[in-house]
Amino acid sequence: MEQQNEKEAIREASVEVSNEFKTLIDAHDLDSLKQLQHLILGRLQDGNAVLSHYNEVSENCFAEVSGDFSRNTRLLRSMKSDLEYIFQKLRSMKSRILATYPDAFPDDSKQEVHDQRPDLEMPL
Repeated sequence: MEQQNEKEAIREASVEVSNEFKTLIDAHDLDSLKQLQHLILGRLQDGNAVLSHYNEVSENCFAEVSGDFSRNTRLLRSMKSDLEYIFQKLRSMKSRILATYPDAFPDDSKQEVHDQRPDLEMPL
């Protein structure tokens, strides 16, 4: 019996606290908060839908150009190695000509030219 009285007292106290808590908050304010939350939820869902669509379109566009991109990358690397070979041969020919004919080139062309182009294979 005592245990039942204690449970009843706890229940009454919780009802009283709940009623007091309800008087602290205006029902109109709660309704406006709910409406704002639903509005924000709707906007977030719309934003997610737009982003999902954008990701799908981007993925399709990337799939279309990735083959061309890799093919062009291979072509550029091949061209780079070909040009490096050509420049190496030219430097070798120039040094042989200079060894045989020291006056073959003007004085300013004898200076060592440093390659100042950026290395495109190095990350930025």
